[in-house]
Amino acid sequence: MMAEKEKNDFRVDMPDRSPPRTPRGGSAGPPAAVINSPILPILSYCGASILMTVTNKYVLSGYDFNLNFFLLCVQSVVCVMAIQTCKSLKMITYRDFNMDEARKWFPVSVLLILMIYTSSKALQYLSIPVYTIFKNLTIILIAYGEVLWFGGSVSGMALFSFGLMVLSSVVAAWADIRVAIESYGHSSTEAAAALSTLNAGYVWMLVNCLSSAAYVLGMRKRIKLTNFKDFDTMYYNNLLSIPILLICSMFLEDWSGINIERNFPLESRNSLIIAMLLSGLSTVFISYTSAWCVRVTSSTTYSMVGALNKLPIALSGLIFFDAPVTVPSVTAIIIGFISGLVYALAKVKQGKAKSSTLPTTNVPISASSQSMRDGFKA
Repeated sequence: MMAEKEKNDFRVDMPDRSPPRTPRGGSAGPPAAVINSPILPILSYCGASILMTVTNKYVLSGYDFNLNFFLLCVQSVVCVMAIQTCKSLKMITYRDFNMDEARKWFPVSVLLILMIYTSSKALQYLSIPVYTIFKNLTIILIAYGEVLWFGGSVSGMALFSFGLMVLSSVVAAWADIRVAIESYGHSSTEAAAALSTLNAGYVWMLVNCLSSAAYVLGMRKRIKLTNFKDFDTMYYNNLLSIPILLICSMFLEDWSGINIERNFPLESRNSLIIAMLLSGLSTVFISYTSAWCVRVTSSTTYSMVGALNKLPIALSGLIFFDAPVTVPSVTAIIIGFISGLVYALAKVKQGKAKSSTLPTTNVPISASSQSMRDGFKA
């Protein structure tokens, strides 16, 4: 599931009020030096993001795969089991299940299901680079949602990054359509089928951007009622999603023997199952490595990592799948990468401006980063 990664695209800066960390023992040995080095957590976070995207694409790009609800249900089950195991091992902490809190959080879980389902459909029809580029448009919707409902603001630099995001999406769509026409010709049946697939992907991507913005904004509103931290959010999101996804899969998807054989062909069945399990675990990996990054790096570094991370994710589509490598497609990736970098710089600059007006000398970090610190035990 991609909820944790999506949530990190837009953050609200707040002062760091956590007490300074003190060493637990004497001089740190080599293992401690490795753990506290910023390189390893940054690489781990990027690797977890790539793993989630690539494994999802691998499963969804199978021949006529149509059990999306089942895939998402498996991911939720794996995620709940993984974080429960981590809690048992005292690696993380989150609150126990409470029916009243579940009732308050249920509308957010419904929005999450809409977001991850439309995301899986968009990724099924579009290449990873195009999907990653178009996903940036969600940031624009969230930013203006913040302006409308939470009194947020959009700086000139952020506005410039939004323009670059739109430009990169237009270039990416043009590159896709151009490749489809050049590959099959203007009037062939294959070209019409390819364009139809792309159009379906763009529609699903539009719905996904809208539902993702609704999820993030709705979650922010509900968090004020529940005071959830990041791992509380992950636990309730996945736990409440399981029965809904299971019911949707049972009644809306084809469970005939022929369709199961089509979705899980014998020659690739084991690898598909492994990819589904890894995609569920990758959600936990992303949250864990995000918390690790927050602990050993600054807020500025963490923001930059989130922006720079889009480039290797987009490139993974070119490396692991047959995404076309053309001048327009590479140009779209570069513009999208620059737009994310400019947006991250705009948020860092805005955070510094806010911190200069706060009566505190602490370093500002994001609200989601603070909640990850609270939910993560070193």
